[in-house]
Amino acid sequence: MPDHVTIPTAAGKFDALQAGPPAAQGVLLLHGFPQSALQWRSQLAALGGAGYHAVAPDQRGYSPGVRPEGVEAYRMEELVGDVLAMADRLEWERFDLVGHDWGSAVAWATAAAAPDRIRTLSALSVPHPEAFGQAITHDPDQQRRSAYMRLFRSEDAERTLLAEGAQRLEQFFEQRVPAEHVTSYLDRMREPGALTAALNWYRAMRHAGAVGRITVPTLYVWSTEDAAVGARAAEATASYVTGEYRFEVLPGVSHWMSEEAPERVNELLLDHIGGHR
Repeated sequence: MPDHVTIPTAAGKFDALQAGPPAAQGVLLLHGFPQSALQWRSQLAALGGAGYHAVAPDQRGYSPGVRPEGVEAYRMEELVGDVLAMADRLEWERFDLVGHDWGSAVAWATAAAAPDRIRTLSALSVPHPEAFGQAITHDPDQQRRSAYMRLFRSEDAERTLLAEGAQRLEQFFEQRVPAEHVTSYLDRMREPGALTAALNWYRAMRHAGAVGRITVPTLYVWSTEDAAVGARAAEATASYVTGEYRFEVLPGVSHWMSEEAPERVNELLLDHIGGHR
C-alpha cells in the first residue's frame, strides 16, 4: 500500500500518496476530475515495485491545504507552477510526468513550459490541448462529447451535481471504477468548497493560453470507449509532438483507464518510462 505524505509548497500543503525508494528516479502522477491520488493506487504499486519513487498528489482544490477561492487561482499557469513546486520540494531536478484527464492537460502544459525538467511524458485519455481545442471547434462528435462542460461552468453546477446523493457525479463513472474509489471521490467532493474548486478548473479554461509543441519523449494512451474524447483529437495529437512519440489505443476501455485496465496501463507506463531510465 502507498504511504500518505504531505508536500509543502508556497501555495500550501498538498496531500499525496507515494511508493518506492525516496532516493530513486521520480515519477509524478496527476489525477483528473473528480478523482484524487487514489486513482493511481495500482500504478503507484507497480512503479514503486519497479524501483521508482512514485508520488501522486491531490492537486489544487482537491487538497484541503491548497484550496484557494476564485476562478483565477485555477488558471493553467498556477497548476503548472504547482507541479514544478512539488518537484522542487521533492528535490527532483528531472522527473517523469504522468497525467490522466485534467492531470493530462496539466502534464502537457508542463512538458511544453519546462521541457528541461521532464524526462518523459505519459498522457492518458486527454490529448494535446491544441488538438483537443481544434476538435471541440470543428468536430461535431467532439462537441457532443464535451457538452457536459457547459453544465460544469454554470452557476447551477454544484447544486445539480450534488443533488440526490451526488447521483449525477456518480453516473460519470459509468460503473467502470471500483465502488470504494467512487465513494472516496464523492466524499471529497462533498467537503466545503471542494466541488467548487474542482469546477473552477473548467471555469478557468477560457483564460488558458496556447500550449506549445512537445519535445520530450511522449506516450499518449486513448481508449475507444472514452465518452469524453473522440478519435479526431486523439489521432491529431501526433502533430503536436516533435519528440519521440508513441500512441497506444485500448479497445473496449472507458475514460477511466487507470482503474478499469490497470495492468495494461502499468505495462505501458513501465515500458515507456523504463526506456528512458
